[in-house]
Amino acid sequence: MKRGEKGYTLIELAIAVTIMALVSGAASVAIFQTMKGTEMNNTHMNAVRQVQNAGYWLSRDARMAQSINTDNLSPPDFLVFSWTEWDSVNEAIYHSATYSFEGLADGIGSLKRTHWSSAGANEQALIAQHIYYRPTDPDDTTKAVYQAPMLTLQLTAIVKDEMEIREYRIRHRPNI
Repeated sequence: MKRGEKGYTLIELAIAVTIMALVSGAASVAIFQTMKGTEMNNTHMNAVRQVQNAGYWLSRDARMAQSINTDNLSPPDFLVFSWTEWDSVNEAIYHSATYSFEGLADGIGSLKRTHWSSAGANEQALIAQHIYYRPTDPDDTTKAVYQAPMLTLQLTAIVKDEMEIREYRIRHRPNI
């Protein structure tokens, strides 16, 4: 610029606009990556929560069980636990908890718990969603193997493209 003239030259404006475009582009890419990473993290955490919740309930019932049935169950039943509880007047209360799959589509469905007792309980609860159960996929599917006194559970959840697999080894209570 010459002395006494005020304003910017066309070259100065072009350089400033180019720098602003580069900074804006870099900021946009950073924001996009952060949002994508957050979404993937939320999806993965949802899968983790589903597996942990199923693991909690199955472990709880397996520890109380006096008998565990994983074989010869008719679909959609997955596991059956049975145990006896004694009330305050020494009368037996018989319990049964059946875990079954509901709404399986492409091997992904909900795990449901049905609890029955001779004292009158007949309750159903949704334990976990997005549980993967496909017996033709022996590596990744949810499965249970019982060899007294150990129940080995593999629980798999798939949420969108995220998969979480956990293995639980649970000893049931000794029969006294």
